[in-house]
Amino acid sequence: MCTSHDSRPPIEPISGAAVDAQSITIKSKDGAEFRAYLAKPEQASGAGIVILPDVRGLHPFFEELAMRYAERGISALAIDYFCRTAGTDERGDDFEYMPHVDQAGWDTLRSDIAAAIDYLRAETSPRSTFTTGFCMGGRLSSMSATLGKGLAGVIPFYGWPVGPNRNGTPAPAEEADKIECDVLAIYGEADTGIPQEARDAYDAALEKAGVGHETVVEPGAPHGFFDRRAEQHREAADDAWSRTLAFIRRHTQGQPFAGGASARGPRAGADGDGGREADRTPDEPIDPRISHFTGDD
Repeated sequence: MCTSHDSRPPIEPISGAAVDAQSITIKSKDGAEFRAYLAKPEQASGAGIVILPDVRGLHPFFEELAMRYAERGISALAIDYFCRTAGTDERGDDFEYMPHVDQAGWDTLRSDIAAAIDYLRAETSPRSTFTTGFCMGGRLSSMSATLGKGLAGVIPFYGWPVGPNRNGTPAPAEEADKIECDVLAIYGEADTGIPQEARDAYDAALEKAGVGHETVVEPGAPHGFFDRRAEQHREAADDAWSRTLAFIRRHTQGQPFAGGASARGPRAGADGDGGREADRTPDEPIDPRISHFTGDD
């Protein structure tokens, strides 16, 4: 588990930012309804992002993360996975999530992710759409790039990229030739569950498939370091957030982002990778449609 019920994103709110946020339900392809949280900015940047939670499903950490994105002009939709077995009500800290994780198969997960992408586009009309995810959601974020949804990029945080998992979601390293967009993969160096060999295997698969990618390994950071409670890893969290906003900016046609810090250069201990992304400086646009963006955006 990456986050607990009292975890919060390590991102400062932007004072005075106008955001419209609410809990909603979305209907999946099979007719099942799942809970989600939509945050819309008053002034949109042209980007939209679907947030894929960890094994707990949708809870306050991910709702607040959607708000932080929206404050920066990015429409955000965080979704739940467990409507078919746990209902659509909000859940407390005592939620026993693992039995529901076991029952959330790849077929329904992919259907719900696709429905979420469609809903976000219908509601907010982003020019570029992304997914991001954490832990279980990190793996799902990588795999969302194989669904044929025309994503502009995916940003998996400490998602297991190799080997089987308990709900049957394929390993991204084994599906790299189906990934249709650039990947920003973020890990903690001290994450014992995702060793360097696993990260290297995913990098090699993406490289072989010709997928643009950047892998960031935050020095000394454990699994789940992107949490306000982990103050000792604040530098790693700040770096990951800056890189996330820079990645979205480079892949988006639209207005400059509010409060968006430019990504810093490679950190000591970070992996350097091949692919289109690694050949650029952090502020160099990857998409010619957004060449008007500057490092001050």
